[in-house]
Amino acid sequence: MPTTTFTAPDGLRLSYTVWEGDGRHRRPVVLQHGFAADAQVNWVGTGVVRTLVEAGFTVIGLDARGHGASDKPHDPACYGQDVMARDVSALLDELGLDEVSLAGYSMGAIVALIVATKDKRVRCLATGGIGAGIIDFGGVDTRVVEPEQLADGLLADDHADVPAQVRPFRRLARRTGGDVDALAAVLRASRRTSIPLTEITVPTLILAGERDQLAAQPERLAIGIAGARLVRVPGDHMTAVADPAFALALADFFAYADTGETRFAISSRA
Repeated sequence: MPTTTFTAPDGLRLSYTVWEGDGRHRRPVVLQHGFAADAQVNWVGTGVVRTLVEAGFTVIGLDARGHGASDKPHDPACYGQDVMARDVSALLDELGLDEVSLAGYSMGAIVALIVATKDKRVRCLATGGIGAGIIDFGGVDTRVVEPEQLADGLLADDHADVPAQVRPFRRLARRTGGDVDALAAVLRASRRTSIPLTEITVPTLILAGERDQLAAQPERLAIGIAGARLVRVPGDHMTAVADPAFALALADFFAYADTGETRFAISSRA
């Protein structure tokens, strides 16, 4: 699908793609990808977009600043999850949307949580790839990897100097043709303050890979959001989003929140 651009509040050009559904659902789904990925890799290549479109949803995938086809400044002052959250709201303004379902993965899940605390147009929320790190650190679980350590690993000349927990992100950045200087700037602006989860009042789904260290103890995140539902899927941080159970749970949850009907039979593994 062709991409389109719009201008963020600070003047950066951001790219997004729209995949049209068949009209069964009035509420489009907005997707925000994870760190070092883009909408194509995180959502199209994993089958998530296909599953949602087949379920009748119009889907909108945003390339976060510093990623994909969006602008990639090298100044950390241009980044931060709060800034990216404003980008999501600016996209809703650009498209004239009154209500959406919002899903985010990893970095994008942190962004989605922030958007849901501020933007009343978010009527349904789903997160993947995050867990107790949100409660304990307000973002990335630094018990697994420090953002500065990850930034240094992306910029390292020698692969042998890169810690094991950083290597999957380094490989992903190279696979997507990422601008490592921009990605390092994203990391150096990472959020370290708490997110007011009690302000999230919409139906919420927490998806977590069973072997995802960055989504450890997802039940603690689910407890922090009133009425949130937790579903565990197979996989680790890099593979859980590609497991068919992830996309099916997402489609099922959004369909139920939108119309009260489900298309897929999902077994929760909480």
